[in-house]
Amino acid sequence: MAHFLLHGTLHVTIYEVDRLSRAGCCNVFCKLLQNIEESAGVGKGIAKLYVAIDLEETRVGRTGLLGNECCNPQWHESFHIYCAHKASNVVFSIKENDAIGTSLIGRAYLSVEELLNGEEVDRWLKVVGKDYKPLYRGSRIHVKLQFFDKTRHSNWSQGIKSPKFPGVPHTFFSQREGCRVTLYQDVHVPEKFISGLIPLSEGKHYEPHRCWEDIFTAISDAKHFIYIAGWSVYAKITMIRDLKRPKPEGDLTLGELLKMKADEGVRVLMLVWDDRTSVELLKKDGVMASHDEDTRHYFHDTKVHCVLCPRNPDNMHSIVQDIEISTMFTHHQKIVVVDSELRNGESKRRIVSFIGGIDLCDGRYDTPSHPIFRTLGTVHHDDFHQPCFHDASIAKGGPREPWHDMHCRLEGPVAWDVLLNFKQRWRKQGEKDLLVHLRELDDIFIPPSPVTFPEDHETWNVQLFRSIDGGAAFGFPDNPEDAARSGLVSGKNHAIDRSIQDAYITAIRRAKNFIYIENQYFVGSSFSWYSNDIKVQDVGALHLIPKELSLKIVSKIEAGERFTVYIVIPMWPEGVPHSQSVQAILNWQKRTMEMMYKDVVQALQAKGLEANPKDYLTFFCLGNRERTICGEYEPSERPEHDTDYSRAQQSRRFMIYVHAKMMIVDDEYIIIGSANINQRSMDGARDTEIAMGAYQPYHLATREPARGQIHGLRMALWYEHLGKLDNSFLQPESLECVRRLNQIADEYWDLYACDTLDYDLPGHLLSYPIRVNHNGEVTERPGLEHFPDTKARVLGSRSEMLPSILTT
Repeated sequence: MAHFLLHGTLHVTIYEVDRLSRAGCCNVFCKLLQNIEESAGVGKGIAKLYVAIDLEETRVGRTGLLGNECCNPQWHESFHIYCAHKASNVVFSIKENDAIGTSLIGRAYLSVEELLNGEEVDRWLKVVGKDYKPLYRGSRIHVKLQFFDKTRHSNWSQGIKSPKFPGVPHTFFSQREGCRVTLYQDVHVPEKFISGLIPLSEGKHYEPHRCWEDIFTAISDAKHFIYIAGWSVYAKITMIRDLKRPKPEGDLTLGELLKMKADEGVRVLMLVWDDRTSVELLKKDGVMASHDEDTRHYFHDTKVHCVLCPRNPDNMHSIVQDIEISTMFTHHQKIVVVDSELRNGESKRRIVSFIGGIDLCDGRYDTPSHPIFRTLGTVHHDDFHQPCFHDASIAKGGPREPWHDMHCRLEGPVAWDVLLNFKQRWRKQGEKDLLVHLRELDDIFIPPSPVTFPEDHETWNVQLFRSIDGGAAFGFPDNPEDAARSGLVSGKNHAIDRSIQDAYITAIRRAKNFIYIENQYFVGSSFSWYSNDIKVQDVGALHLIPKELSLKIVSKIEAGERFTVYIVIPMWPEGVPHSQSVQAILNWQKRTMEMMYKDVVQALQAKGLEANPKDYLTFFCLGNRERTICGEYEPSERPEHDTDYSRAQQSRRFMIYVHAKMMIVDDEYIIIGSANINQRSMDGARDTEIAMGAYQPYHLATREPARGQIHGLRMALWYEHLGKLDNSFLQPESLECVRRLNQIADEYWDLYACDTLDYDLPGHLLSYPIRVNHNGEVTERPGLEHFPDTKARVLGSRSEMLPSILTT
């Protein structure tokens, strides 16, 4: 049967199933069995029913669970589904769910071809069994569907057409106006970095900001509360390390600072992810080395309230899912929320929030120069982080693992949304009600309100997004209709906020000219992978972002327009590069890249164009290489001979770890947060995440290129990565620009990978070491099966041991 591309949004309503009872089943028997089970305490009642929605074999939605409805279950649930799938049928699967798992009752099918004209289809469909024969008593399901092609959306490929753009629809948090946003690249930026080099509109120049300095100041100045949530928080780090920029109390560690503020009477609450593998008697650091037990011990018997919170599942998962969620997934948000004085010096207080990719822990402090040896005797001597080698230590010397990341500060109404997120999480997993009740302090705190005037050209419109479910946030509606009105989606019997993925999808669809991404991972859209060696349906990396990117490029090729996607990722995921987990992720990443390149190549061939697909889609990584200088730190020990560690030390090179989670679209819209481009972060029921999407209404790319703060940040990042600027960078969509970046990155890779180098690497941006064949297939570069200094395959390898749910 022919497959058709559904690229747009699919509106689906599932009303009811009629005559579902099978032989031997009746309501009296079901209710009797349920009463016996509940009275005996042996279960949650009889198996409950739900309907799953699939595009062919790809899950795109499911209803809540219904009990006591075995003959005529009625849901009346509606779904707003983003889709980018090829399918012949929309499949509705009626299933039973119990404490052990699920079982299929029957399926109904609707041809995708009937939806392509965009008209509404309201129909009863017959339900059939695995043998495609009708079920007992002729069961039917009542559904309504309507497909809206992406081109019917007013903003498709038009960017943000107006300052009145309302934001992403169907989300928990609305877009807020009158906000102020501060953007950060890396934890710290030294003085005079790019000062005056990047012109903006209205005669201004871009000036970078300093993340940990600002967070330190915000915590120091708090008078009423300090709320922190993190994947990792390490009390023993120092945040102020630049000797040219000292601060009062700047020599305090984070833990000392928080204890001091708590002793002053400030309410200090911390939610730190509880790594279930960090069992004190076995392995204190845990698999992730997140220091959760260290942090709990440090604040024990102090006025700082530190709660270790596991990633608990919601109430209605199966036993197997409970185990999966609590041991495999994490709380990944990185949040600081404090009260702050008004900028005009008034006595009233306001809310300031920080979110992004930077944890308040060891290994994060870095600057745009990303040293790997030079600072081992100074700022990194007591903060040596190198998880990619066995037994690495400051005593054995570098290279350290450099850290590139992004963060932001939010002021105005959106800062209160971050506060609400923390309150929802604390009320779900905090020990007791210790939250400061701001309503009782309304004479001190100004309510949520704009912090800029409408005519202020530096104002921002900002929207908060999350990946989270009712297992981690208090107050999500139980009723599916109420959940849908709140911008949440159904996950059997719990509500899920999946708005980060929605934000990425809608931003990609709006894009006119180019997209620039930095992310720690790049795995997804497995439903579209080309593979004969695995069953892609079992992989489960179903989010749409990679497919949306390739389809955007395809649409531009078909229209005869330029469009470029730039993606910066780490050389390999953090960890020992030849380990099973790292190799598995690299393998999924290779399949994701290949799917995208095949889409691009097929579109070029269909237009009769002989072009390099890397002129449209190009991947980079970051690395550094330093020559030895006089007075450098001398380690007292050496790594074991003929190891990755010893080879990297001898060659004096190492990757810069890209931990950023950011996307810039047309220099007018930016997403920054904690979410990676993988299923863990985008699912909503796996890792908990937070992100913001923002634009400046006075700096849009409507008639001329945008030249506001987002443009300034992109240019500052490219200056950091390349060590220079070029006029072509002002038009990132142009062939000249993408070829210039690819040329420089190829040159830098050759310098990074060569046997010896007598000078510092002039820039950090490296071509990702793959080869794209004429048909879009991703293969090894000649003579480059392994990353330099390692025995780890660039393209990764499949793991027969690790489940894909862990590595996607």
